[in-house]
Amino acid sequence: MFPIPPPGSEDRERIIEEHKRCIGFMKGIPGNSIVRTESPGSVVGVHGGIHEDKQLAKVLVRMRAQQPGAHGGKLVAICLEPDKAWRIGQLSGIRGVPPKFVDDRIFDNEQDIQHEIFLMRLDQYPERDGMPEHFHEGWKRRDDNWATT
Repeated sequence: MFPIPPPGSEDRERIIEEHKRCIGFMKGIPGNSIVRTESPGSVVGVHGGIHEDKQLAKVLVRMRAQQPGAHGGKLVAICLEPDKAWRIGQLSGIRGVPPKFVDDRIFDNEQDIQHEIFLMRLDQYPERDGMPEHFHEGWKRRDDNWATT
Protein backbone atom coordinates (compact mmCIF):
# COMPACT_ATOMS: atom_id res chain seq x y z
CA MET A 1 0.00 0.00 0.00
CA PHE A 2 1.34 3.44 -0.90
CA PRO A 3 1.52 6.09 1.83
CA ILE A 4 0.20 9.58 1.12
CA PRO A 5 3.28 11.64 0.23
CA PRO A 6 4.25 14.05 3.04
CA PRO A 7 3.97 17.85 2.64
CA GLY A 8 6.82 19.40 0.69
CA SER A 9 7.91 16.13 -0.92
CA GLU A 10 8.64 15.85 -4.63
CA ASP A 11 6.07 13.04 -4.99
CA ARG A 12 3.33 15.14 -3.40
CA GLU A 13 4.02 18.10 -5.69
CA ARG A 14 4.08 15.78 -8.71
CA ILE A 15 0.74 14.13 -7.97
CA ILE A 16 -0.88 17.52 -7.20
CA GLU A 17 0.33 18.86 -10.54
CA GLU A 18 -0.83 15.76 -12.43
CA HIS A 19 -4.24 15.90 -10.72
CA LYS A 20 -4.58 19.60 -11.64
CA ARG A 21 -3.57 18.93 -15.27
CA CYS A 22 -6.10 16.11 -15.57
CA ILE A 23 -8.87 18.18 -13.98
CA GLY A 24 -8.14 20.93 -16.52
CA PHE A 25 -8.50 18.50 -19.42
CA MET A 26 -11.91 17.35 -18.17
CA LYS A 27 -13.56 20.80 -17.88
CA GLY A 28 -16.89 20.73 -19.65
CA ILE A 29 -17.30 16.96 -19.32
CA PRO A 30 -19.77 15.76 -16.67
CA GLY A 31 -18.29 13.73 -13.86
CA ASN A 32 -14.78 13.59 -12.51
CA SER A 33 -12.09 11.51 -14.19
CA ILE A 34 -8.42 11.93 -13.40
CA VAL A 35 -7.11 11.32 -16.93
CA ARG A 36 -5.79 13.39 -19.81
CA THR A 37 -7.03 13.00 -23.36
CA GLU A 38 -5.72 13.88 -26.81
CA SER A 39 -7.34 17.32 -26.47
CA PRO A 40 -9.06 19.16 -23.59
CA GLY A 41 -12.74 18.29 -23.22
CA SER A 42 -12.39 15.16 -25.35
CA VAL A 43 -13.02 11.60 -24.26
CA VAL A 44 -10.80 10.13 -27.00
CA GLY A 45 -7.17 9.11 -26.62
CA VAL A 46 -7.09 8.65 -22.85
CA HIS A 47 -3.63 8.79 -21.27
CA GLY A 48 -1.91 10.32 -18.25
CA GLY A 49 -3.48 10.63 -14.83
CA ILE A 50 -4.42 7.36 -13.15
CA HIS A 51 -3.53 5.40 -16.30
CA GLU A 52 0.16 6.31 -16.11
CA ASP A 53 0.74 7.54 -12.56
CA LYS A 54 0.21 4.52 -10.33
CA GLN A 55 1.06 6.44 -7.15
CA LEU A 56 -1.67 9.01 -7.90
CA ALA A 57 -4.11 6.18 -8.64
CA LYS A 58 -3.36 4.41 -5.36
CA VAL A 59 -3.55 7.61 -3.29
CA LEU A 60 -6.96 8.38 -4.84
CA VAL A 61 -8.22 4.87 -4.07
CA ARG A 62 -7.09 5.23 -0.44
CA MET A 63 -8.80 8.61 -0.13
CA ARG A 64 -12.04 7.43 -1.69
CA ALA A 65 -12.12 4.26 0.42
CA GLN A 66 -12.00 6.09 3.76
CA GLN A 67 -14.92 5.58 6.12
CA PRO A 68 -17.37 8.54 6.10
CA GLY A 69 -16.39 9.68 9.61
CA ALA A 70 -12.64 9.14 9.24
CA HIS A 71 -10.36 11.95 10.45
CA GLY A 72 -13.14 14.39 11.21
CA GLY A 73 -15.37 13.42 8.29
CA LYS A 74 -14.94 12.60 4.64
CA LEU A 75 -15.03 15.61 2.30
CA VAL A 76 -17.59 15.56 -0.51
CA ALA A 77 -18.89 17.82 -3.28
CA ILE A 78 -22.46 18.95 -2.64
CA CYS A 79 -24.39 20.16 -5.68
CA LEU A 80 -26.53 23.20 -4.85
CA GLU A 81 -27.83 23.80 -8.36
CA PRO A 82 -27.29 21.27 -11.19
CA ASP A 83 -24.36 22.24 -13.44
CA LYS A 84 -24.04 25.65 -11.75
CA ALA A 85 -23.08 25.63 -8.07
CA TRP A 86 -21.24 23.29 -5.67
CA ARG A 87 -19.94 23.53 -2.11
CA ILE A 88 -17.60 21.34 -0.07
CA GLY A 89 -19.29 19.36 2.67
CA GLN A 90 -18.02 17.06 5.39
CA LEU A 91 -19.77 13.82 6.31
CA SER A 92 -20.34 13.09 9.99
CA GLY A 93 -19.96 9.34 9.67
CA ILE A 94 -23.29 8.84 11.44
CA ARG A 95 -26.16 7.51 9.38
CA GLY A 96 -28.99 10.07 9.11
CA VAL A 97 -26.86 13.08 10.09
CA PRO A 98 -26.59 15.43 7.10
CA PRO A 99 -23.23 16.73 5.92
CA LYS A 100 -22.11 20.19 7.04
CA PHE A 101 -20.46 22.79 4.83
CA VAL A 102 -16.77 23.37 5.57
CA ASP A 103 -16.69 27.00 4.36
CA ASP A 104 -18.65 29.59 2.38
CA ARG A 105 -16.99 29.08 -1.01
CA ILE A 106 -19.24 28.29 -3.97
CA PHE A 107 -17.65 26.63 -7.01
CA ASP A 108 -19.05 27.14 -10.50
CA ASN A 109 -17.76 23.89 -11.99
CA GLU A 110 -17.38 20.33 -10.82
CA GLN A 111 -13.70 20.01 -11.69
CA ASP A 112 -12.45 22.89 -9.52
CA ILE A 113 -14.26 21.61 -6.43
CA GLN A 114 -12.91 18.09 -6.98
CA HIS A 115 -9.34 19.41 -7.15
CA GLU A 116 -9.86 21.47 -3.99
CA ILE A 117 -11.25 18.41 -2.17
CA PHE A 118 -8.19 16.42 -3.33
CA LEU A 119 -5.87 19.07 -1.84
CA MET A 120 -7.84 19.17 1.41
CA ARG A 121 -7.80 15.37 1.69
CA LEU A 122 -4.02 15.32 1.22
CA ASP A 123 -3.77 17.49 4.34
CA GLN A 124 -6.58 15.72 6.22
CA TYR A 125 -5.43 12.10 6.03
CA PRO A 126 -2.28 10.92 7.82
CA GLU A 127 0.50 9.56 5.65
CA ARG A 128 0.34 6.06 7.14
CA ASP A 129 -3.43 5.66 7.63
CA GLY A 130 -5.09 2.96 5.57
CA MET A 131 -2.14 0.63 5.67
CA PRO A 132 -2.78 -3.14 5.99
CA GLU A 133 -2.47 -3.02 9.78
CA HIS A 134 -5.55 -0.75 9.88
CA PHE A 135 -7.75 -3.18 7.95
CA HIS A 136 -11.08 -4.25 9.40
CA GLU A 137 -13.87 -6.39 7.97
CA GLY A 138 -16.20 -3.47 7.16
CA TRP A 139 -19.82 -4.58 7.07
CA LYS A 140 -19.16 -7.44 9.49
CA ARG A 141 -18.40 -5.04 12.34
CA ARG A 142 -21.18 -4.27 14.77
CA ASP A 143 -20.16 -0.64 15.44
CA ASP A 144 -21.05 0.76 12.03
CA ASN A 145 -24.59 1.93 12.88
CA TRP A 146 -26.40 -0.69 10.78
CA ALA A 147 -29.51 -2.30 12.19
CA THR A 148 -28.68 -5.82 13.25
CA THR A 149 -31.03 -8.74 12.85
